[in-house]
Amino acid sequence: MSRPLSIVILGLTLSSSWGNGHATTFRALLRGLHAEGHKVLFLERDTPWYADSRDLTDPDFCRLAYYNELSDLDRFTPAIRNADAVIIGSYVPEGVAVIDRVAEMSPRLLCFYDIDTPVTLAALKSGKEEYLARKQVSLFDIYFSFSGGKVLDRLEREFGARRAEALYCSVDADAYAPTGENVRWDLGYLGTYSPDRQPTLERLLIEPARRLPEKRFVVAGAQYPAEIEWPANVELIPHLPPEAHASFYSRQRFTLNVTRADMVAAGWSPSVRLFEAGACATPIISDRWQGLEEIFPDRESILISDDSDEVVRLLTKLSDHDRQAIGLAARQRVLSCHTGKVRARQLAGVLREAGSAVLAKAV
Repeated sequence: MSRPLSIVILGLTLSSSWGNGHATTFRALLRGLHAEGHKVLFLERDTPWYADSRDLTDPDFCRLAYYNELSDLDRFTPAIRNADAVIIGSYVPEGVAVIDRVAEMSPRLLCFYDIDTPVTLAALKSGKEEYLARKQVSLFDIYFSFSGGKVLDRLEREFGARRAEALYCSVDADAYAPTGENVRWDLGYLGTYSPDRQPTLERLLIEPARRLPEKRFVVAGAQYPAEIEWPANVELIPHLPPEAHASFYSRQRFTLNVTRADMVAAGWSPSVRLFEAGACATPIISDRWQGLEEIFPDRESILISDDSDEVVRLLTKLSDHDRQAIGLAARQRVLSCHTGKVRARQLAGVLREAGSAVLAKAV
């Protein structure tokens, strides 16, 4: 049996799920790593935005520590140098400087985990280097990407990644399952407001709500502008903590998946919300993008819709038998391919292989 790995992760946030999808992604992965016996130290910048809205202060699956500024990272130099691997995530505050500082500490394996790959690549092409500089891509032994497929080829060919590996987000199967509660809404959506997602939300939820006043709809998420004109049959929930997600999905006849424009353009970029809803056996209506049917085949485990008419048809014509069969098929795919434990095994396998290659080169 292989020995457990020691991993240091510097990420946007683990402690707060408010207004971001990083926390739930990291929580599922780290719980999976813990279940597999690995040891993780998660380092998070102590920022007011997340400090004021923490919903996980003392995780039992990893060590969580905070740093206040760049120089404060020096306290963790021994842990970074002794770890089997150090992984820096996307959107880390002062990410460019953090990457340079950690690289100077000479970790055994230096990796990047991009939970926003299409957004990152679009920014780098336009010269924006908020949390990663283009010249830094080649610093990493492994560039783990939220996006797979052709995106991995671009990372290596166009941006100089030494080795690009897909590491999709995942779901904690113990936390996401059907709750058996009565249905409250016909269609719901869980997601923070984003200007590039709003037109799709308008087309696939708000317009169907206008056309079907007898149906019930819900949108849960932060930062929606006050000027949005919501139909009377759309309920708004400003924030939904992760522990309430399974109940939220289980009380919907259908749930909606809406993908950011950069991720639609890139393809192969499944949202964690897809896997959460699928694990709860809630039938998913999704916008369309390349690679989606490789994860959830259309009409078998997901319903891909392009317009309001199709959503209205699904809400009014699809039988309960067919609807439930699609939800159950999605759950089976998630449990077999997209849990935190599955993803942890994938990550550990790549790290062990890369670590062995580094040691061989040093001999």
